[in-house]
Amino acid sequence: MTNRIRYHTIDNSPGFWAIFVLFLILSAIGLGAAFYMEHHGHWVTGMSQNVVWGTPHVFAVFLIVAASGALNTASIGSVFGRKPYKPLAPLSALLAGALLIGGLAVLVLDLGRPDRLVIAMTHYNFRSIFAWNIFLYTGFLVVLLAYIWTMLDRNVKAYSTPVGFIGFLWRLVLTTGTGSIFGFLVGRAAYDAAIMAPMFIAMSFSFGTALYILCMLAIMVGNGRPVGDELVARMAKLLGVFVAGSLFFVAVHHLTNIYGPETRGLEAFLLLDGGIYTSLFWLGFVLLGSVVPMVLFFHPATNRSFSMVSLGAVLVVLGGLAEIYVIIIGGQAVPQVLFPGYEVSSSFFDGSVAYYAPSWPEVLLGISGFAMAFLVVALGVKVLRFMPHSLADPLVDAHFKGKADKARGGDAAQAQTA
Repeated sequence: MTNRIRYHTIDNSPGFWAIFVLFLILSAIGLGAAFYMEHHGHWVTGMSQNVVWGTPHVFAVFLIVAASGALNTASIGSVFGRKPYKPLAPLSALLAGALLIGGLAVLVLDLGRPDRLVIAMTHYNFRSIFAWNIFLYTGFLVVLLAYIWTMLDRNVKAYSTPVGFIGFLWRLVLTTGTGSIFGFLVGRAAYDAAIMAPMFIAMSFSFGTALYILCMLAIMVGNGRPVGDELVARMAKLLGVFVAGSLFFVAVHHLTNIYGPETRGLEAFLLLDGGIYTSLFWLGFVLLGSVVPMVLFFHPATNRSFSMVSLGAVLVVLGGLAEIYVIIIGGQAVPQVLFPGYEVSSSFFDGSVAYYAPSWPEVLLGISGFAMAFLVVALGVKVLRFMPHSLADPLVDAHFKGKADKARGGDAAQAQTA
């Protein structure tokens, strides 16, 4: 007797169509918010001449960074040869592409003049990191399509490992480019740092894996398909390592700025006197977004609980949004040092903290990015065979030695096929 993973599309159910319609409505609301801001002008938002990247950019950057990390599971299976992760690979690639589409949709709709994207796609300034990212984002989508093809079509399945390796390298370069957008901005003390690139890579591992766990559990459990406790514990511990790595790089970034005399004032603002930015960093990212999830992911009493692991993943996502908000909005709100060593005062608010409060159109547009991404995932799992019929432990891991399969959503007998 041998175990074999079978893949199936998602069955028709009232719950699936209810969620599908919900994502469709949220996407439409986001498009309406974008039209409202486009029609009335960006003065209806909280943005100003000081804070030119608002809440939609927070959501867009988060989704783009998470798209890179969502491919972690597929990379571990294909590139590093870990067989327990191979059944999870198709959904991993689908989610990566969906998150990138959602993030880019928000980014384009927040430009103020989306039609100018044509100029950005036909006229390139290769001294700008934004021009590089045009190729990185579109290239990543092409690699993902090829990767999905090799996983779903048995005729080209032999190419899945080399294509997966290309995807692994490409996503590292992609996230490096996204982090370099901030790292190359020498005019902002909060951004100008080489560590931005590896820090964004570490955060991508954390954000993407958290969204993958939530998506995988929602689809499998929601459709009554078994998921093994050992598999969930393995994924939880992996996410815990990524969260610890993300927290480490963020700490190094701040410690480096504290060490430099020219950035101590910046760190005092963000870590001590920044009001909402300080609260979001310490309470949102550090405590609720990192420490609490790590406890849930590593403690044996909670890392096999679907509800506790899902709670930890949700906290990682919310903490990640808080950290990106602090980086993007807080980095613009802090006063720019135009002339080091001198005090600057004028009628243009030089030397003062920039005020910013998100408006409802901005928030709705940002949320619609998640809705668009999950809408793509819902369409994918409905039309193509991305999801395994079972992820029970004996099927996923050939070395599983448990006395009985504790898979949720079905009996152990349903998890084995001749």
